[in-house]
Amino acid sequence: MQNSTLKWIYLIVLSIIWGSSFILIKKGLVGLTPIQLGTLRILFTAFFLLLIGWKSLRTIKKAEWKWIIISGVLGTGLPVFLFAYAETEIDSAIAAILNSSVPLLTLLLGLLIFGVSFLKRQLIGVLIGLGGATALILIGASINPSQNYWYALLVICASVMYALNVNIIKRYMQDIPAIAIATGNFIFLIPPAIILLIYSDFFNAELLETQEVQISVGYIVILALFGTAMAKVMFNKLVQISSPVFASSVTYLMPIISVTWGVLDGEKFTLWQLAASLVIIGGVYLVNKRTKTT
Repeated sequence: MQNSTLKWIYLIVLSIIWGSSFILIKKGLVGLTPIQLGTLRILFTAFFLLLIGWKSLRTIKKAEWKWIIISGVLGTGLPVFLFAYAETEIDSAIAAILNSSVPLLTLLLGLLIFGVSFLKRQLIGVLIGLGGATALILIGASINPSQNYWYALLVICASVMYALNVNIIKRYMQDIPAIAIATGNFIFLIPPAIILLIYSDFFNAELLETQEVQISVGYIVILALFGTAMAKVMFNKLVQISSPVFASSVTYLMPIISVTWGVLDGEKFTLWQLAASLVIIGGVYLVNKRTKTT
């Protein structure tokens, strides 16, 4: 299958998988702390990837391992905890919509750090998108006074890390197999995850026997297998066969899925929030819109 067709298939499948991840995080937090959720997500994912990708590690050159480690920290290691903490205070749908700023941040960081060229229209799109994100935070804070919307900044921080990771994969890991990148990412996350899990009191016998914790762990197993392990490999491949901005565009299809799950779960979503979300998507559209160039 040609890359021009394959990249769209990856984009749609990833939007469904990652769009469902936010509600799984929310359900996981019912019986787990953010630290427990993040560490279990890392460890389960590492287990799945090592089963299928151990041999692929041989394809990584010694000089490339530093980028593998950096990519692991930025693309998974820190964001899993930031999203978990964010969703203790803000709705899962809002977290997903704010995460749609990744394409805008990818372009902005590509320009500032990686020397990627841009069009005036794309800069306007970045400003519009960031304005929409700001409006979404302020509107959410006004209609959900019981929620602490300062936690929305954790989603923005995670989105910046995702944007950096996309640029790093495209610039420095273009020739490494996608499965090798994903597996290598998690090799170095296993030790700190085990240490954090031990100190989080997760192995308390009384805690593990509760049905609430057991169900939450089940949600994280699903999240790790599909939302992290499988999706991580697909996303790495998508970056390699397309552009960083196109690959990160998955984040503005995800809210369609996440908002649907959120509304079904009883989350509030007003017309003003819809308007702010459309502003963000409009900004991303301007960033990605093709134009004829000479």
